[in-house]
Amino acid sequence: MFNNKSILITGGTGSFGQKFTEVLLKRFNAKKIVIYSRDEFKQYEMQLKFKNNSKLRFFIGDVRDYDRINYAMNEIDYVVHAAALKQVNSAEYNPSEYVNTNITGAENVIKSSILNNVKKVIALSTDKAANPINLYGATKLVSDKLFSAANNIKGDKKISFSTVRYGNVINSRGSVIPFFKKIIQEKKKFIPITHKDMSRFLITLEEAINFVINAFKIMKGGEIIVPKLPSIKITELAKIMAPSLKQKIIGIRPGEKLHEVMCPKDDSHLVIEFKKYYIICPTIEFNKKKNFIFNFYGEKGKRVKQYFEYNSKDNKIKLGKNKLLKLIENI
Repeated sequence: MFNNKSILITGGTGSFGQKFTEVLLKRFNAKKIVIYSRDEFKQYEMQLKFKNNSKLRFFIGDVRDYDRINYAMNEIDYVVHAAALKQVNSAEYNPSEYVNTNITGAENVIKSSILNNVKKVIALSTDKAANPINLYGATKLVSDKLFSAANNIKGDKKISFSTVRYGNVINSRGSVIPFFKKIIQEKKKFIPITHKDMSRFLITLEEAINFVINAFKIMKGGEIIVPKLPSIKITELAKIMAPSLKQKIIGIRPGEKLHEVMCPKDDSHLVIEFKKYYIICPTIEFNKKKNFIFNFYGEKGKRVKQYFEYNSKDNKIKLGKNKLLKLIENI
C-alpha cells in the first residue's frame, strides 16, 4: 500500500521512526519518506545510516510549530505520528512541555493533515493513556481523543485518523530490559525494583512496526487498535535476566502504575475482539457509521463481556523464559 506513496513520520529519528524507515525501504517502493524531527544531529546520523538514500527527505522542525509541520505535509499520502515526550518522571516536573508537544502537537498534525488532503493518519499511543494516573498518560489520552474526533471535523475530505496503542517496546531507549542489561554488565550488587507486584506489557520494535503497517490496512477511522501482547512481572523479568543478583525494592516512581491497562473496563461496551488484536470503537461518530465488526480481511470480531479489562496483571499471554532470553540476546 506504500508503493509510489509519500509517507511522513513525525519524530522520525526516534527508535520507531528509524526502524519504520528501514522497513519501508526494504519492503516497499515508496515515492518519498519524510523524516520530521527537531534533532539535527540524529538526522545527520540517520542520513549516514541510510547512505543519503534519494527517497528520504529530512525536515528539521517541531510538531509544536504548525507552519513548519504544514509545510512538511505537502503532497503526503500517509502520516505516522510518533513524535512525543514520553518519560513519566519528567512529565510530572515539566507538565507544560508535555501538554505543548503531546496535545498541541497532535492538533497541529491533525489540522495540517486535513488541509493537505492526506489519506490516512495513524498516531502512536501508549498503555499509559488508558485510565491515566500520570501527566504523560493524560496527555496521550487527550491525543487519542483528538485523533478519534478528527474523523468528525474533516468535512468531505477523504481522510481517516486512527490510533495504535501498545505496551513497552523491549529494545527502545529507556525501557526496562536495556536498563537491567546495563546493570548486569556494570556488575552492580543488586537490581532495583520499584514494586514486587509490578507487571508490564512487552512488544518488540519489529512487532510494533508490523502492527502499525497492518493497522494502515485495517483502520476505518476513529478507532484505537490494540495488539494482543505478552506481559510479565518485573521481578520475574529480573530473575530471568540476572538469577544471581539480588533484587532491591526502591519504591514506585512519580506517576508510575503497578499494572498497565490497554482496554479499560469503562470502555468494555466499545471493545471488539479479533484473533490478534482488540479495537476500541469511537464513542461518537457524526459522519456515516462504520461497521467495525468485520475487518479488512473479512474476519468477524466479537463484542467483549461487560466490565472486560485488558491489563498486564490478568493477561493470559505470558512471556516465557526461553522467548525472553532470545529477545534479550537480540538487543
